[in-house]
Amino acid sequence: MPPTTPVRPVRRALAAFVASAALLGAAAVPALASVPVTHAPVFSGYDDSARLGYQKAVAVRVLKGVFERGDTEVVDRYVRPDYIQHNPLAPDGAETLKNLGVAIHQQFPDAEYDVKRVISEGDLVLVHSNVVMTPGTRGSAVFDIFRFQGGKIAEHWDVGQNVPEGSANGNDMFSTESWPRTERPGPAWLTAYNKQLVTKAFDQLLVQKDLSAIDRYWGTEYHQHNPNIADGVEGVKSGLGGYFEAFPQLKVTPKRVIAEGDLVAVHSHYVNAPGERGQAIVDLFRVRNGKIVEHWDVIQDVPATSANDNGMF
Repeated sequence: MPPTTPVRPVRRALAAFVASAALLGAAAVPALASVPVTHAPVFSGYDDSARLGYQKAVAVRVLKGVFERGDTEVVDRYVRPDYIQHNPLAPDGAETLKNLGVAIHQQFPDAEYDVKRVISEGDLVLVHSNVVMTPGTRGSAVFDIFRFQGGKIAEHWDVGQNVPEGSANGNDMFSTESWPRTERPGPAWLTAYNKQLVTKAFDQLLVQKDLSAIDRYWGTEYHQHNPNIADGVEGVKSGLGGYFEAFPQLKVTPKRVIAEGDLVAVHSHYVNAPGERGQAIVDLFRVRNGKIVEHWDVIQDVPATSANDNGMF
C-alpha cells in the first residue's frame, strides 16, 4: 500500500547491492544454509515441497556466499549466465552479480541480510529482509523476487525503502504481531484459498478503490507495518480513503501474486496520475480464518533511467 508521505530514494550503493543478490531462504536461516545443494535436481510432480525447499536453500547459499563471504563460485553454480535483472541500477548477467558482490563485500564487510520471512510458490521465491550495510544503522526494508529455471536463478525483481526512525502505528516494518507470532508461512493446504482471497480483496480495494472491501475481507485484529498508516482497520480506512481522494486517477496494476500458506504477496505498479512513472510496490498480507490480519509493504519510485532494458516489472 502507498505511503501518505513521499518515500526518500534508497542509496545507490545499497540499492545496487540489494538488486543483484538479495537471496535468502526461510525464517530459520541456519537450517536452510546447512542443506546440501550440490546440483540442480529434477523434481517430479509429487515433489513440490522438496522443490520449493531447494529453491529456498539455493537462495540462502548464494546470498551468504556472495555478499557475506565474497564467494563468487556460488553464482557460477546456482545462477544462470543469462540472469535477467529488473533492478534499474544493475545490468543483466551473472558476471555483474559476481563483480558487484565482491565490491560490496570489500566496501561493507559487515553488511547483513537479516531475513524476516520467505515464501515460495511455483518457480518464484519472495524474500522480505532488513538489509543493514553498516552495523548500528536502521538499514532498508527490501522485498526480493526470484524466478528459478532448471534449478537455477534466472530472473530478479526487487523493491527497497529506507527504514524510517518512527512509525504512525507503533509497529516496525518487519515484526509479526498477529497470532501465531512466527515468520514461517502456514500450512501449504491454505495457499490456494488465501491467494484467491487476497487477490479479490486487493482488486476491490486497491484497483477498484472500493473501501467497503475492508469490511468484507479485513479482520477486526489488523496490524499495520506501513510506517505512515495508523494501526487497525480504522487506520487503513482513513489512510487509503485520504489517498484515494488525493489521487482520484490512481491506477494500480498487479504484476504477480506469490503465496504460501497464510502469506500472500502482490507485486504491483502504482501510478498516482497519468503520465507519472509511478512506484513499484510489494504488499505482503497475512490471512487467518478467512480474514486479512496483517500487512507489510515496501515502496520504491520508478526511476527515469535504468542500467538494463527490462523495466521494474
